[in-house]
Amino acid sequence: MGTIIDRGNMTALLEGVKAYSTGGGGSPEWGRAIMERDFAAGLRYELIDPEEVEEDSLTISGGFLGSVVEAMSVSEVVAGWDRCYEPVEALRLMEVILHRKVDYVIPFEMGALNTPAILSLGARAGLRIVDGDAVGRAAPETQMASFIGYGVSLTPMPLVDHYGNKMVVMDSAEPTLADEAGRWLVTKFPGMAANAHYPMSGAKLREAVIPNTVSNALKVGEAIMRARKAGENGFQAFSAASGARELIVGKIASMKGEDRGGFYFTMVTVDGTGHYEGHRAEIAIKNETMLLWLDGRLRVMFPDLICISHPETGEGLMTQDLATGQSIGVACLPCHPKLRAVLDTEIGVKSFGPQRYGYPSLAYRPLEDLT
Repeated sequence: MGTIIDRGNMTALLEGVKAYSTGGGGSPEWGRAIMERDFAAGLRYELIDPEEVEEDSLTISGGFLGSVVEAMSVSEVVAGWDRCYEPVEALRLMEVILHRKVDYVIPFEMGALNTPAILSLGARAGLRIVDGDAVGRAAPETQMASFIGYGVSLTPMPLVDHYGNKMVVMDSAEPTLADEAGRWLVTKFPGMAANAHYPMSGAKLREAVIPNTVSNALKVGEAIMRARKAGENGFQAFSAASGARELIVGKIASMKGEDRGGFYFTMVTVDGTGHYEGHRAEIAIKNETMLLWLDGRLRVMFPDLICISHPETGEGLMTQDLATGQSIGVACLPCHPKLRAVLDTEIGVKSFGPQRYGYPSLAYRPLEDLT
């Protein structure tokens, strides 16, 4: 039997996912509400190792995009999902399009909403959940995924929102079109929409997946929580458990940004404190952390991970919750080799090269080469 996620380890999973999310992937409040509702209904999440997935089986991914209408509370929306859970509707629409049943689901990313959303999808649909994802972190756009570089098509991509709209991107000439269509939908009809995408065989899944990211997030979350309970530094515990390298601890000196095209763009400046006094980091954000300069030198580039945490508790922080004067710790991690390999392909560069987050003059370089 694979890893089981239930009420007993739910908080540890959320802590780990937040730490790996690079500031995006949805609200932890929503992720917790989804899981608590599921466990109260007697559901649990059963993970399966990618190597155990049958070659001829069908796996899909998915998640939410957009944001919640302000007039709707968490409890109202989550209760409404008992009647109609849009990710299930998107999955059923995918089955109609493909003329076959889905066997497994897999998270698209590590995010405090989007990972629990797919775990819940598996439990509600009676499907097992593959222990892995396509990014190993959160990413701002749907085509920013390992899958796309291994011949897995993003489309067809059904979209379903809470208004009852259903839309399908059957195919696209450019890899970015499906994500752009989804953002048009949630702008035209404000709120969240669920999508289903990347239908693939078990054989293709094993080739393309970033494996065991959910169970790894659980282990890292447990390490953070153990450190807190023992009165130790949670940020250092995250770095030790994940293999991350600490870059700076300091206070946010300034934030400059805007919401544009359905994305949160900002530049965060961090002045070092304590051991890091006299050093300065600048972090470029497009929903998630994308680039980091330390003392004027570029040190980390997407899809390598720039993780922002509370400098003492180790709690992963969402980019939209950052504020001037806030104390933070920043660490970095290399992304999975499968994701780096995609950036050596034409479709990978089109899908998530630096031009996708506002820096067309740059080309990806691994953090080991930059630091």
